Amino acid sequence: MSIRFVALAAVVMLASGCVVEPPPPPRHHPVVVEEPAPAPAYVEVIAPQPPPTVLVEEEPAPRPGYIWARGYWHWNGHKYIAMHGHWEPARPGYHYVHPHYVQRGDGWHLNVGVWVQG
Repeated sequence: MSIRFVALAAVVMLASGCVVEPPPPPRHHPVVVEEPAPAPAYVEVIAPQPPPTVLVEEEPAPRPGYIWARGYWHWNGHKYIAMHGHWEPARPGYHYVHPHYVQRGDGWHLNVGVWVQG
């Protein structure tokens, strides 16, 4: 029985060996990221004084498939700045309403250029 015991002890010692266990993965602590508030979908420009007279710019010759969106005066919070016209791709079934100001009780409101059905 002693030979069996010695043989069993030898097998256990050989089988046990040194086991190297890798360290556990580092724990990631949640990071709180504050996202900025979304930009407003619509910004209304209200000027305290009427825009200058009509913006003088030469309208280019017609261009097939496009319409000329006339320039307008943009209020930047301190003064009016000229925004020059540009080409807009034509949209069948729609017509273009050019930018213009409308006076209301609290000032001059800019209505930007938009496509309207019809």
